[in-house]
Amino acid sequence: MASASRPMVRLERSLTRENLWLYILSILSRKRMHGYAINEEIVKRFGWKPGLITPYVVMYKLEEDKLIKSRSHGRRVLYEITPVGKNELKAAKVYITDISKKL
Repeated sequence: MASASRPMVRLERSLTRENLWLYILSILSRKRMHGYAINEEIVKRFGWKPGLITPYVVMYKLEEDKLIKSRSHGRRVLYEITPVGKNELKAAKVYITDISKKL
């Protein structure tokens, strides 16, 4: 199998790693999860693996922006999407759908 061209590599990176927040919100829109499970779900549902620490950095920023909230559950922290996060995810999906129709 031929390797991907540089433009395709950049496109893949921008649609995955650079927009990790979309994947996290999408996963949390279905159920509450802890960080490690979110990483596993990204691999399972979307077929790519983010760095080990990167999702936690993104989740910290999402919580700071009130798109998700966390709560301690024993030794683990559970994350869940907020109503603000649901609205942001919905807006992002509409934007992506609209832009893809114009390509």
